Amino acid sequence: MTTDSGHFRPYHEAVAGRPPRPTLLRALAAFDAEDRVGFAVDLGAGEGRDAIVLLQRGWSVLAIDSDTTALARLRTRSDLPEGARLVTLEASFVDAAWPAADLVNSSFALPLCPPDRFPALWARIGESLRPGGRFAGQLYGERDSWAGRPGLTVHTRGAARALFAGWTIEMFEEEETDAVTPRGEAKHWHIFHVVARR
Repeated sequence: MTTDSGHFRPYHEAVAGRPPRPTLLRALAAFDAEDRVGFAVDLGAGEGRDAIVLLQRGWSVLAIDSDTTALARLRTRSDLPEGARLVTLEASFVDAAWPAADLVNSSFALPLCPPDRFPALWARIGESLRPGGRFAGQLYGERDSWAGRPGLTVHTRGAARALFAGWTIEMFEEEETDAVTPRGEAKHWHIFHVVARR
C-alpha cells in the first residue's frame, strides 16, 4: 500500500463533509446500549467523517491515515468538540501499530491492504480489541469491478464471514450495485458491511 501522503487526497476532498458510515453508527448504537464509551482506532481516517462523531460522543480516538492534509483538516474541523481526545498518526494503517482498543473502525480502507499482508493486519485488529470490543467496516467482494487490481484484497461471502469465526456478528450486509466512486468513476460495487463483537 502506498504511503504517499497525497495519493488519497482527491478521495478525501470528494468525501469531505459527508456523514459517518452506517456501520460506525450501528456499532455506536450497540455501545450506547451497553452504556459504554471508550477508545477507538480509525484506520484510514481521512478528514474524520467517522472520527468526528466518535469524538462528539466522548470517545478517545487514534486517527491513522497516510494523508497529512486530511489529518490536518481533521484537527482543525469547526465541529471538533472542545477538549476532544484526539491523536493523529500519519502512517499507512497496514504498517501502523496501536494500543488495545474498544473499537477498530475501518470504513472502506481494509480492501486497500495487499493480500499478502492482510492476514497479519487482520490478526493485529483482533488482538488489539478488548473483551467486548467491536470491528466496524467494509470488505470488498470478488465481483467488485476492482477485484484483481494489484494490492487489493477481496473476499467471497464465505471467506468474509470466516474472518469472524468466534465473533458475534451484529451486522453483515452484502451490497452489489452499479454506481460511481467519490471521484466520479463508474464502478460495480460488491461490498460486505460488517459490525462484529469480539
